[in-house]
Amino acid sequence: MTDTAQSIPAKEWIDASGSDTGDDPLTDCLLQLGKFYNLPVSRTGLCAGLPLVDNRLTVELFPRAADRAGLTTRLLKRPLTKISSLELPAVLLLEGKKACLLTAVDHSQQQATVLLPETGFGATQLPLSELTALFSGFVFFARPRFRQDHQLDHQARRTEKNWFWGVLFSSWRIYRDVLLASLLINIFALTTPFFTMNVYDRVIPNLAFETLWVLAIGMGFVYLFNLLLKGLRGHFVDEAGKKANLRISGALLEKVLGLRLEVRPKSVGGFSKKLQQFEAIRDFITSFSITALIDLPFMFLGLAAIWYLGGPIVWIHLSAVILMALFAYAVQAPLKRAVEHSFQASAQKNAILVEGLAGIETIKMLGAESQIQRGWEEAVSYIATWSSRSRLFSSAVTHFCEFVMNVTTVATIIAGVYRISTGDLTQGGIIALLILSRQAIAPMFQVVNLATRYHQAKTALGELDAIMALPVERPLDRNFLLRGTCQGKIAFEQVDFQYPEQKGLALNNVSLTIESGERVAIIGPIGSGKTTLGKLLLGMYAPTAGIVALDDTDIRQIDPAELRRFIGYVPQDITLFRGTIRDNIRLGSPEVEDAVLLKAAELSGVAEFVGKHAMGFDLEIGEQGRGLSGGQRQSVAIARALLHDPPILILDEPSSSMDNRTETRLKQNLMQFLPGKTLILITHRASLLDLVDRIVLIDNAMVVADGPRDQVLTAIRSGQVQL
Repeated sequence: MTDTAQSIPAKEWIDASGSDTGDDPLTDCLLQLGKFYNLPVSRTGLCAGLPLVDNRLTVELFPRAADRAGLTTRLLKRPLTKISSLELPAVLLLEGKKACLLTAVDHSQQQATVLLPETGFGATQLPLSELTALFSGFVFFARPRFRQDHQLDHQARRTEKNWFWGVLFSSWRIYRDVLLASLLINIFALTTPFFTMNVYDRVIPNLAFETLWVLAIGMGFVYLFNLLLKGLRGHFVDEAGKKANLRISGALLEKVLGLRLEVRPKSVGGFSKKLQQFEAIRDFITSFSITALIDLPFMFLGLAAIWYLGGPIVWIHLSAVILMALFAYAVQAPLKRAVEHSFQASAQKNAILVEGLAGIETIKMLGAESQIQRGWEEAVSYIATWSSRSRLFSSAVTHFCEFVMNVTTVATIIAGVYRISTGDLTQGGIIALLILSRQAIAPMFQVVNLATRYHQAKTALGELDAIMALPVERPLDRNFLLRGTCQGKIAFEQVDFQYPEQKGLALNNVSLTIESGERVAIIGPIGSGKTTLGKLLLGMYAPTAGIVALDDTDIRQIDPAELRRFIGYVPQDITLFRGTIRDNIRLGSPEVEDAVLLKAAELSGVAEFVGKHAMGFDLEIGEQGRGLSGGQRQSVAIARALLHDPPILILDEPSSSMDNRTETRLKQNLMQFLPGKTLILITHRASLLDLVDRIVLIDNAMVVADGPRDQVLTAIRSGQVQL
């Protein structure tokens, strides 16, 4: 796992220069490290899905990208004179947002060998003094990750919860300081009862005012120091929680976006609610809860003080602690059940809300408001019932513990009076015992009152554990094949495919070869499997049997991010996002220049309707493309597909919402774009078939006809082939 030094202020390097260099030195250095260690890495594979800043890798993102390359990294602040040759190669962070790869250092000759991105990573000899002047002081050390036996490693990954506990453990130094601060705080808490006892037993009988003031001044210093320690402890807990929140939240979304579609959740709303439950975990590890848990072991410190002053009176307090623990344990099962039921109902309620908002137009058109309202109110009622039960159990624990604490106070006084009568305790001692009584039992009281929060956090952690165990498209233990270029040859070899939780095959023994530069139409009745071909080629799903190949390479060997860069895809269901038209066309490619964007917009027809609006490409649209017609949304989707000039184009009903004039213009533009490119056109519209030379007819998940366009069309018209 990547290890990043906790105290390194990475912003120092990021803010070292206000100029925008326009390059990406950290990615360049990481690619060079991959070559050095013979690791198959690509720029697309390293950066896909990472929250790049200005389309560049940052210091914070470097370890995550290195993980993908199979490298473990450690960021340290170290002078060049302390860097050993055994630690090389290493990435040096230079002033001015630059970086280089240090490959050799000769301290006796005061020389260093570096590879600079600006010079194409040619070896450059520099005096150490000159390199020191450029060096920011921060260095990334990197080594290939140790690879265990695959089966053992897989089993370890299944049983470990490293995504959560590993992140918390990375802040162990902070929690060590919190533990030390808690020890001192609890020791200082003992000074108040002993101060009170001394005042009652020694100061008051003798009217020793000097002693009183000495004790009071000492207590003042103790309280000030105690206040400082509590402030620092709270700051440390918040800091550790903040770091954990940032890393875990990022890991969760990265996991969700990287999931294989086979395990995609049925309900987006319910799934999003499960992700939101991370807030319960975050609140538990960053709030009063963690402090209460840390204070619990120090309860025995208070009990030891009670034993020192009151002897057998400590058994009263031990009995109280045991009673509180037993009662809290007794209600754990029903409390856990109530929290879990509330959790599931909350997910269902959120699913109703998300689906209702997304389909509000359909709901209104069909007059289905009452059904949605009924589902919502049933979920709310269910949540209210189980939430009420959880509050009932929590209140019962609280009230019982308060009862036990009050009884303990009375019992302590009674026992103390008997101890005074035998001369084993003073009046000041009994007052000190009363103060210690509250202090000793308070940690247990606080912990048992955390039961609801604990079960909320535990339930959420269980749900998130299940999510983090789901398979992803790009597992870290996979080394994908780097193709670099794509000729555009496609092959389906005896492919079967069945969608998850469906009985029938979507594709049945499909064999199909499309040569580079060939233009093929896939036609057939609805539900025959046409769209599925495109999804398999994009690597969205893996075939149940058979092989899908690109340029004679099984696409499962190719990094999915790189594979999809080779393919421009227009789906049937267009998804646009809230923002500008420019943002939607450049989605996933924010670095694309306006000239490239304009060319794609002209080919797709976007430029035609955007040119008539005052805002142009900065025209704001709503979620799902609200504000645009169906044909305009398709034009935006086509512009996305053409943006990178891909060698393969898959168009799935690209003009189904367009008028004849717009479709004709699109067809003319595509005629100019298609030479030399592989086209797969999935359509029901005969007017688009002029774009292709070959037609494949699919029916009942099987290929029933395949040949030249005119020949297949003639066979369909003559009834030789049924469509």
